[in-house]
Amino acid sequence: MARYTGPVCKLCRREGVKLYLKGDRCYTEKCSVEKRAYAPGEHGQNKRKKLSEYGLQLREKQKARRIYGVLEKQFVNYFEKADRQKGVTGENLLRLLERRFDNVVYRLGFVCSRAEGRQLVKHDHFTINGHKANIPSMLVDVGDVIQVKEKSMNSSKFKELGEIIANKNVPAWLELDKENLTGTVLSLPNKEQNDVPIDDHLIVELYSR
Repeated sequence: MARYTGPVCKLCRREGVKLYLKGDRCYTEKCSVEKRAYAPGEHGQNKRKKLSEYGLQLREKQKARRIYGVLEKQFVNYFEKADRQKGVTGENLLRLLERRFDNVVYRLGFVCSRAEGRQLVKHDHFTINGHKANIPSMLVDVGDVIQVKEKSMNSSKFKELGEIIANKNVPAWLELDKENLTGTVLSLPNKEQNDVPIDDHLIVELYSR
């Protein structure tokens, strides 16, 4: 499946906020948003124009897509699915995005970024309920158990993981067993438990035009 392969720091600069696409680097002084807090391109340093209502809605949608690493067609499919579900469409949308397998392994602290999560999931390093799971867009359900494969435990990446996640705090809808590198889905995520800076109302307004 196609995916964005360009420089991700440009995406953060375009949105004007940190999207935390490069993991730990985003928390350091090397972060591009810290050093160049303006949009990329020839006219990036010009004063930003005030966005129209449509512009605000579009930027919010783009920000959500880029945070979760979802392409346009995928995002539209998620929105349509959220719209068909009972409840608030915007909250349903964020819940679907949070339940993606690549996001869950990121939330559990097994990887430093969603992009890395997507890569390691594809490379078959995790299981769900003891079964093979190598599709990043899979949606987890309540009661699902996510675990690092036993054969992957011997790799340098996961040997060091125990120390990295020692002080890891996970969202309330997940439970992490730090010793056995296992995560359990306790409940479906709700809006209050989501720390992603997205205004879902603007996205709903965009697709309702």
